[in-house]
Amino acid sequence: MPDRPPIVCICGSARFADEMRAANRELTLAGVIVVAPGEADELISSEQKAQLGALHLHKIDLADRVLVVNPGGYIGDSTRREIAYAKCLGKPIRYTHPAEGDDGRG
Repeated sequence: MPDRPPIVCICGSARFADEMRAANRELTLAGVIVVAPGEADELISSEQKAQLGALHLHKIDLADRVLVVNPGGYIGDSTRREIAYAKCLGKPIRYTHPAEGDDGRG
């Protein structure tokens, strides 16, 4: 199998969309394949939110590691579920800011 760049899945709250875009850009320019949360410009239904959440777990499946974008250390419920899922899969996890109970080195 040919060598390929690492794949990183970005996780984080939708309130940090700008920060996640910046992380995506930085990683991409560093030669990393990035998978990130889907974005919606309008309000979405609870069914669509659940569908996007399930899709994001599949993105974590594809990734070699996870980057949690969490300015101020904030991690919401959806992101906590994604982190727990990634941990169950044994994916290395890094944080942009120290999270409560974690030194940021995941």
